[in-house]
Amino acid sequence: MQFERITINSDVCTGKPCVRGLRFPVSRVLGLFAEGYSREDILADYPYLENGDIDEVLRFAAVLAEDGTVEIAS
Repeated sequence: MQFERITINSDVCTGKPCVRGLRFPVSRVLGLFAEGYSREDILADYPYLENGDIDEVLRFAAVLAEDGTVEIAS
C-alpha cells in the first residue's frame, strides 16, 4: 500500500510521519481520536486538515498495526 498524504522528512517533526508535510504528526491525529474527538471535531479544530488526510492516517495506522510494509510516495 502506498501513501501520498503521509510524509516523512528528517527535518520535519524529527522524522515522524506527518500529514502532507505539515508539522502535524500522524500520532497527533490518532491521539485526538483516542481522546474521543470525532472526525468532524478534528476537521473543525484543524481547518488545514482535509477529510482525505484523516482517511489516510487511519489506513497508515492499520498497516502499521498489521506489521505490514509501508511505502511513502516521493
